[in-house]
Amino acid sequence: MNEFSENVYAAVRKIPRGMVSNYGCIAFLAGKPRAARGVGFVLHRNTDPVYTPCHRVVFKDGSLCSGYVFGGPEVQRKRLLEEGVQFLPDGRVDMEACGWYGEE
Repeated sequence: MNEFSENVYAAVRKIPRGMVSNYGCIAFLAGKPRAARGVGFVLHRNTDPVYTPCHRVVFKDGSLCSGYVFGGPEVQRKRLLEEGVQFLPDGRVDMEACGWYGEE
């Protein structure tokens, strides 16, 4: 595994239960701020979604990824709801209430 992948997984493991982050933020935390798309590729290869909760990573506007590797956006939404993540009426995550952007 390369250093970027290790850094992505390490950042995702820090997202608290009930919170979400976005691909760009994880790229920044992993040391490559312009590599949001690369974060998606790394998370698509996640072999341990329990230890590395990639379901907590969404698009910047709170949208869920249609290609969520562990069952699609319906499964991702269900997992987030079970953790207490709040959604807006249009189906996006309420990033103001549930966004996590680092070690704060």
